[in-house]
Amino acid sequence: MYELEKPDNLVDLFERGVEKFPHNPLFGTKNDKGVYEWLTYEDVGRRVDKLRGGLATAGIGKGDAVGIIANNRTEWAVAAFATYGLGARFIPMYEAELAQVWKYIVGDSSVKVLFVAREEILDKVRDFPKDIPTLEKIYLIESEGENSMTALEKLGAENPVSSYHPDPDEIAVLIYTSGTTGDPKGVLLSHGNMTSNSHAGRKCYPEIADGGVSLSILPWAHSYGMTAELHTILYIGGSVGFMESVKTIGEDMAKIRPTWLIAVPRVFNKIYDGLWAKMNEEGGLPKKLFVMGVEAARKKRELAEAGKSNFMTNLKFAIADRIVFQKIRDRLGGRLEGVMTASAAMNVEIGHFFFDIGIPIFDCYGMTETSPAITMNRSDDYRLGSVGKPVEKVKVVIDKSVVEEGAEDGEVIVYGPNVMKGYNNKPEETKETMTADGGVRTGDRGRFDEDGFLYITGRIKEQYKLENGKFVFPAALEEDIRLITYVENAMVYGENRPYNVCIVIPDFLVLKKYAEKNNLPKEPESLIKEKVVTDMITAEITKSLTGKYGGYEIPKKYIYITENFTLENGTLTQTMKLKRRTVVNKYKELIEAQYT
Repeated sequence: MYELEKPDNLVDLFERGVEKFPHNPLFGTKNDKGVYEWLTYEDVGRRVDKLRGGLATAGIGKGDAVGIIANNRTEWAVAAFATYGLGARFIPMYEAELAQVWKYIVGDSSVKVLFVAREEILDKVRDFPKDIPTLEKIYLIESEGENSMTALEKLGAENPVSSYHPDPDEIAVLIYTSGTTGDPKGVLLSHGNMTSNSHAGRKCYPEIADGGVSLSILPWAHSYGMTAELHTILYIGGSVGFMESVKTIGEDMAKIRPTWLIAVPRVFNKIYDGLWAKMNEEGGLPKKLFVMGVEAARKKRELAEAGKSNFMTNLKFAIADRIVFQKIRDRLGGRLEGVMTASAAMNVEIGHFFFDIGIPIFDCYGMTETSPAITMNRSDDYRLGSVGKPVEKVKVVIDKSVVEEGAEDGEVIVYGPNVMKGYNNKPEETKETMTADGGVRTGDRGRFDEDGFLYITGRIKEQYKLENGKFVFPAALEEDIRLITYVENAMVYGENRPYNVCIVIPDFLVLKKYAEKNNLPKEPESLIKEKVVTDMITAEITKSLTGKYGGYEIPKKYIYITENFTLENGTLTQTMKLKRRTVVNKYKELIEAQYT
């Protein structure tokens, strides 16, 4: 149906990279001394060859499933491409997941061989074979013992096996979506799905066609990190350094000095909030220079859009750029040419700020079921606030039949070579999501502007009506509330109620400094009981939303709590989406109290 560009399978994609860039550094891992050590394409290629032989001796063949529970690391990629080279399916899972979810995925996908990163994970999965008849062997990555990945590679070196080159329609990977309700769904993605999407995304940024360095932040177990980072880097001969942890991003940036990043808006929202918090704390000349630079950058941009220029504006910007903005760029490695973000909309004000200081951030849009890219802003064709235009060979249709009459938007439906083959073992869910003519329903509301840029306006399932019949899209409200300096997280609720209420988790690091200045207790539990604190945050929220949202949308009452929404407490999915029903159930009594 679709003419696919070569390479059209992941085995050819990988082997092309090894052949074309054998001596380029590919994967960098931080050692115990905090120094990054690099493996070349040739080094990784040899490990893939050995593990492919090892997996073959372990009984893995065409159509079998190989699973892995590990964060991004060299062994993750080695396991993936060794699996593909046998015509088998790769099943990635997150380390930060419940054991019961691992067990469900391993059983649902019929995993035959499972790799696990650490001993602690092995302890949780070693009894899985008792209940999962397909699971024959578990190998530990961080070990050199008998049942280790290292031992399997040694065995494969003694029993080499040539690589199999799959057809584009053969299944390459099952990525399980961590839905907000019910069991995870295994998205069946073919080699053609993945490679076509990688080609399309890469063509949006011809400037990174040769080389490029990235700091790996997002998990490859999700299609965004896998396609946009891993597959693209392999194609262009680039390098990836692994982030040690979220807490070391700043340090890792300085060491890797990335030229491009694949990230989510939240990373840069936090950087933006941190910059303003620091300026407000320092005050004096540093803050004056920062504010002057921000204003000059905004005015310079607006003048340029009108085809004009101003000497004083340019001078002020040049001073701030040299003294302030260059330091910001240096903290991010000093070489960052651009950032691609997805999973949530980038705030336009923050997007303008980073563009203005020389770090362009391009909003993109996709979903696991589309491998994942659907639309992308690109360096030569972007519009802040939108998620860009459809990528090559992808068609987007807006279905208005599923929304209220008279609406300008509708459900986004996607067609293209990137569309999944369906959900594993879930024919009813597949039928519900796929259209009769081969499209996939995204569940997102969207609209096109006159120039073909797509704007996402909400989620079909997450929108709700207030008691007065007016629609509310809580995600947009929450994104704006999270941008407030004193707020770490928030959730808006009000389905079939007279008004919205908002659960707020304050940013206690910022509030601690506020408390010190105002002689207030510093402990989170005590701070949220201080009316002067909650009134102050409530006023900031109301001020930021007024004028942008209707009065009926702005929350009327607030619940302040200290525990953030996290993976560990079950209120977030692995892709950091809010499990609304879980949060509502957890704080049901507090919510009900706001309506009585």
